[in-house]
Amino acid sequence: MSSLTELYDRLTDRLRAAGDWVAPLGLRLLLAYEFYSAGTMKAGVDGTPGWFANKGFPAPFDWFPASMNWNMVTWTEILAGLALMFGLFTRFFAFSLVMVTTIAIVSTHWPESWSSLGQLWEGYSVSRVEGDDGSFRGNFRIPMLFLAMLLPLVFMGGGKLSIDHLILKLTQRSDLIHEREGDFLALSLALLIPGLVFVYLIPLWGIILLLGAVGAAVYRKVAA
Repeated sequence: MSSLTELYDRLTDRLRAAGDWVAPLGLRLLLAYEFYSAGTMKAGVDGTPGWFANKGFPAPFDWFPASMNWNMVTWTEILAGLALMFGLFTRFFAFSLVMVTTIAIVSTHWPESWSSLGQLWEGYSVSRVEGDDGSFRGNFRIPMLFLAMLLPLVFMGGGKLSIDHLILKLTQRSDLIHEREGDFLALSLALLIPGLVFVYLIPLWGIILLLGAVGAAVYRKVAA
């Protein structure tokens, strides 16, 4: 039994090591294609489309002119798409796309109202879903999948096949890849990022996560 356990442990250790090279690459390339394509399509549009100008954006984006929001989304998608392709500043650009995707869900794909999680789940669809009463149930399946694909890049980075890793090697900081510090500050970050997403989608859940993030950070500071 012990030999099988040792074999399993060696195998999983090799898989983790291999994952540092290849696991983020597929996510990066697929997301780079999707967002770069979306950004260049927007860049080819003359002016700000009327459908975009009439969107109900959440704060603080509702304070900005529609043309400014259009340009911010366009160039964020283009630049982030290129950055993910090469693995440059992966965490920053992946987080930028998390926020772009979250705002897109809120303003376009999320139902205006829902009475239960079961009703909300009806909107987990690629195409537009209408309720029996004619109300919009949502169509947030694809952007939610994008969020799930972006989060590993935010937390884990672009992997070894990236410019980020090359920079770490050139600056003799490659040991940061393996020396991971797990404490309450790490827990705070783990709660903070999804909290920023949920505060727009399901505010109560987002507030709970953000309060947990603050509590973990404070506890870490006090206990240090």
